[in-house]
Amino acid sequence: MRPDERDEPGTGKPRPEGAQGPGSQPAGPGEGPAGPVGAGDPPPPPVAEASSGEVPPAPPPAGGESEKDAPDLDRVEHDLDALLGERDEYLDLAKRTKADFENYRKRMSGEVQAAVGRGKAEVVAQVVPVLDDLERAIQAAGLDPDGDSEDSLAHGVLLVFRSLREALARNGIEPVDPQGERFDPHLHEALSTAAADSAESGTVVEVVQKGYRLGDQLVRPARVVVAE
Repeated sequence: MRPDERDEPGTGKPRPEGAQGPGSQPAGPGEGPAGPVGAGDPPPPPVAEASSGEVPPAPPPAGGESEKDAPDLDRVEHDLDALLGERDEYLDLAKRTKADFENYRKRMSGEVQAAVGRGKAEVVAQVVPVLDDLERAIQAAGLDPDGDSEDSLAHGVLLVFRSLREALARNGIEPVDPQGERFDPHLHEALSTAAADSAESGTVVEVVQKGYRLGDQLVRPARVVVAE
């Protein structure tokens, strides 16, 4: 028997060269004949099935996911720009509204103060004639408007006169008494002229009736006599 011939197990006949015995694996491409698998040997690796002719799908390109997300990113940036534009518009509108309200508040405050001044002037125009009558009565009685009297009636008249004068002063009403001053047509009303050696021409030599003013507003001009 040649060395490359072996008996087939259980037959007693020689096994041809290259024949595989039971339990042996076929040789893969580029491999030699596989030997028999013993009881203690590890199982052989599975053999890949023959290709059926179908080409496996190619893996997606590495940048495919970024290209898909690019439109979403552009839309988010566009929406953000739109929101920022709306924010700027509303901010400008709020600033303009605030400025308009401040101007309105100042204008209304000025109008209210002017209305209060006009109301006071109207009241003063009706009250000052009463004050003039009291002062003339005191002077006719030979009393000092700033003095006092032992007579109870005269004392009461003096108190009423001074109380009314102080009430007007507390409300900003000031008398206009231009005795010895230059005639001012904006504050004075000339009733007549008179020759006066001791006074310059155009000087007030006599105050017939005091005037009154409320701040810069003239309530009643002073009636005077002016030196020639």
